[in-house]
Amino acid sequence: MTRKSVIHVVEDDGAMRESLVELLEESGYMVRGYRRAEELLARGTAIEPGCIVSDVRMPGMDGLTLLRRLRAGGSTMPLILITGHGDVSMAVAAMKAGAVDFLEKPFEADALLDALVTALHRSPGSDKAEDSELSRQLLQKLTSREHEVLGQLVAGKSNKEIAAQLNISPRTVEFHRAHIMEKTAAKGLPELVRIWLSADLSPSTK
Repeated sequence: MTRKSVIHVVEDDGAMRESLVELLEESGYMVRGYRRAEELLARGTAIEPGCIVSDVRMPGMDGLTLLRRLRAGGSTMPLILITGHGDVSMAVAAMKAGAVDFLEKPFEADALLDALVTALHRSPGSDKAEDSELSRQLLQKLTSREHEVLGQLVAGKSNKEIAAQLNISPRTVEFHRAHIMEKTAAKGLPELVRIWLSADLSPSTK
């Protein structure tokens, strides 16, 4: 896909929606803005090919439900979720539901633009094996203790909970987290979740 692809922005906050539309139009994209997820779904087969950028928390249908409805209806259009109230469990749910990225507000404009380039140039399921191998290689850099900490993080545990589970101090957990981020080159927890899921590992539930 190219810059001619349409970016569908679903955001109930008017100022944020206008800001995103302006950013994307200035970057050369064709853009459609929607106040509610229901407005996008109502267009049915008239939705132009491209990518969807949707807020998670909105009145009525939320972004995760929108994603699941689209996938249940057979749509493979890439969808990027954005939120001001993200957490690990939400990121896990988004990635498992098929989101191509999960960005937490406030995010840099370049982060969204980079995510769009990746989404628009990847066919559904393309390079999945390669991505999985790259993710496994990244995780192989971690020590056994870092693997334990990462498993707890992806399970949605807080530093305090991880410390209690592993019988270490919260400060030691922070130390391991910093090393995990450095070794995987992840820019945040959502990216760590993506690496973990791509490597076909299961979050620890202990």
